[in-house]
Amino acid sequence: DVPGNAIPAPYPHWVPRRYDVYTIDIQLLDPFPKKGKKAVRNSYRLFYFQQMKKMIGVVGGMGPYAGLDLVKKIFDLTIASSDQDHVPITMVSVPHTIEDRTKFLSGESTDNPGIAISKVVEHLANQGASVIGMPCNTAHSPMIFQEIEKRLPHNIAFIHMIQEVVRFIAEQFPAVSNVGILATSGTLNTSIYDDELKRKGLEPVLLSDQEQNGLVDSSIYDPEYGIKSFSSPVTQQAKQNLKKGILSLIKNSAEAIILGCTEIPIAITESSYKSIPLIDTTKVLARALLLNSNPDSLKNN
Repeated sequence: DVPGNAIPAPYPHWVPRRYDVYTIDIQLLDPFPKKGKKAVRNSYRLFYFQQMKKMIGVVGGMGPYAGLDLVKKIFDLTIASSDQDHVPITMVSVPHTIEDRTKFLSGESTDNPGIAISKVVEHLANQGASVIGMPCNTAHSPMIFQEIEKRLPHNIAFIHMIQEVVRFIAEQFPAVSNVGILATSGTLNTSIYDDELKRKGLEPVLLSDQEQNGLVDSSIYDPEYGIKSFSSPVTQQAKQNLKKGILSLIKNSAEAIILGCTEIPIAITESSYKSIPLIDTTKVLARALLLNSNPDSLKNN
C-alpha cells in the first residue's frame, strides 16, 4: 500500500505506464555526528507503485438522466473512503446527435442511432476509457448494436447490458422461471430480452398491446407526463402507470421483473414489489462495468 505521506511523482523511464508512481524522500541520520558535521548521513528516495484504475466510459444521452443515473450507481457500488478511492469515469452526453431508438426500429426514421453512438464510443476511448457501457436497453437491439460493434475501437471492452441483466437473474435468482419485461415497444419488438431469456431457459412474460401502449410507452414518451419530458421529478401519473404494468406482469405469473428501459428505474426505485424482485438494469450495468474494470473496487452487493 502507498503510505499517506507519499506524493505523486513523474514517471521514471523504466516504469510501465499501467502504474501510478509515488515517492517518499527519507534521510538516515548519524546518531553520533562528529563535531562540525551534519547529522544527515545519506538521503534516499523510495518509489511506490500502484496499479492504475481502469477508466470507465459511459455513453450518455439515452436519455440524459439515465446516463447520470448510471454514473451515480457506479459511485454507489464503489468501495471508497476518499475521493481518490473512486474509479475514473468519463461520460459523453450528446443526445441531439443520436436518433430515438424506438423511432428508428419502428421505421419512423432511417437514421441508425448506432452510427452516432459509435462516434461517442470513439470519443470515450480517446479520453482513456477502456471499459464502456451504454445505459439504453433499446440501443442493444441487433440493428443498432451491429453498427456499434463493427466500429468498436481496438482493445475496448463494450459491456452488453442485455446479456449482463439476464446473467444476473440466472445467478442471483436461480429459482425464477418466469421473467416479466417492462420495456419500450422498440425493445420488445426486437425480442432482445425474449431471446436472451430463452437461451438461459427462462420464460418471458409480457403485457398486452393495450397495456404496453397505455401504461409503459405513454409513461416514457407522453409530452404531458412522460419521463422523457419530466425526469426530475418524475410525475405521479408515470409512476402509477408503471406500477400498474408491474402488477399486471405479476398477475401473469412473473416471478421477477426486468425494468427494461433505463428511464424506468428513475421512476421506480424500489428493489421489489409485493415481494417480486424488480431488476434495475442500470444498476446491473454499473456492477458489470466495475467487475470488468476494477473488480477490487466493487462492493459485495
